[in-house]
Amino acid sequence: MSARRFPRLVASLLAAALLAVLFPLFAATTAAAASCAAAWSSGAVYTQGATVSHGGHNYQAKWWTQGETPGSTGQWGVWADQGACGGGGGQDPDPSGFIVSESQFNQMFPNRNSFYTYAGLVDALKAFPAFTKTGSDTVRRQEAAAFLANVNHETGGLRYVVEQNTANYPHYCDAAQPYGCPAGQAAYYGRGPIQLSWNFNYKAAGDALGIDLLRNPYLVEQNPSIAWRTGLWYWNTQNGPGTMTPHDAIVNGRGFGETIRSINGSLECDGRNPAQVQSRVNSYQSFTQILGVAPGSNLSC
Repeated sequence: MSARRFPRLVASLLAAALLAVLFPLFAATTAAAASCAAAWSSGAVYTQGATVSHGGHNYQAKWWTQGETPGSTGQWGVWADQGACGGGGGQDPDPSGFIVSESQFNQMFPNRNSFYTYAGLVDALKAFPAFTKTGSDTVRRQEAAAFLANVNHETGGLRYVVEQNTANYPHYCDAAQPYGCPAGQAAYYGRGPIQLSWNFNYKAAGDALGIDLLRNPYLVEQNPSIAWRTGLWYWNTQNGPGTMTPHDAIVNGRGFGETIRSINGSLECDGRNPAQVQSRVNSYQSFTQILGVAPGSNLSC
């Protein structure tokens, strides 16, 4: 072998060795970056070759199926795991950083009012960094499902921006408050995803969010981000008729039932309206299924 060829041979061998090391890493990175398919739905019918996402993985159907959860044990193996998607490993499945992807949000609220945008919700999340960012991946998904399930109940599946019982409107102003009702006696009716009502709640929410909602409560029905922020404000900071915020109820393991108590416990819990409680629980169980997480215990109040 000539001296001239030897350096070139060494360089070739080194390049081949480097490629052998880097190629598996490149392939793994590429696989991990796969996009999530549309979220699996328990009520949908899937035929052979259909692809869905569930729990941070993509799955492909081997034959016709309905109601068989991808990734679950003890079934007939109808779903072939195609690997992690959207970051995988329990990471956020959407580029927005929210643990609920836009496709999952659309699946939860197929008939929602166009006012309740996913973009508005994601924008509102910036003001509440602890929401769905506290605890394990399971807790984070449970909190997202719990919030959206209560929202679903309060708004009829995100169809209603304002309260439907207009006869109650004049009764949501406590004129004894030192600031009174500058927007008018009938201005503080329920609005938004948690149906914010009463002048003192508009005052408190506005102060916390840096928006004068006391004098302009109509912003909650005009701006999707503000509407979502009022709902998240209540969820993360208010006890209501309960003893803790709904956020604390989930992250401290008190269960979905305690979130109901904090939102409307004085009218629904302890046997006052079991049908309303069950409606909220049904939504929560449906949404946890969409997010691929167990609902946990203490579902009712």
